[in-house]
Amino acid sequence: MELSGDELAGVVDLFGGLTRGELGRAVEELAFKRGADHDPAALDDAVADARASYHLVAVDAAAGESEATAAADADLLVAGPVAFPTLPEGATDLPHILDVPEREVDRETAGEAAHEQLQTDAIAAAREGDSDRAAALLDVCYDLEAWAPVDTDEFRDRLDDV
Repeated sequence: MELSGDELAGVVDLFGGLTRGELGRAVEELAFKRGADHDPAALDDAVADARASYHLVAVDAAAGESEATAAADADLLVAGPVAFPTLPEGATDLPHILDVPEREVDRETAGEAAHEQLQTDAIAAAREGDSDRAAALLDVCYDLEAWAPVDTDEFRDRLDDV
């Protein structure tokens, strides 16, 4: 079963954020409900693509729950600045199926995590001279500034040069 970046964002947004393992269980449940095949490797690829496109952003798990719980899984995935979270068919039942706490990650915390990732990606795109990636990241800059209280001027300048 394939899910788009917006659908993955919709699933994590349903809970306020999910660890990677929890997202895997959620997608497995959705596949079961639909009678579809669940391919963990395909999900890994979809999550990686969603993170690269900023549909999902990884934040420190402590941002959404107690430190005792957070220690088991270092990252919490939240809907990112380019996402239009969309619930896939059957997803509304997930809170009743999964034993996952509802979380609240403030936009400032998520914005800082996305800002740090954007810095890393912008530097890599500039070093590699990857104009396609630079153009995509330039769009992310504008989305990120509208989504969270961060400034991306330095990245836009660097990406414009590519």
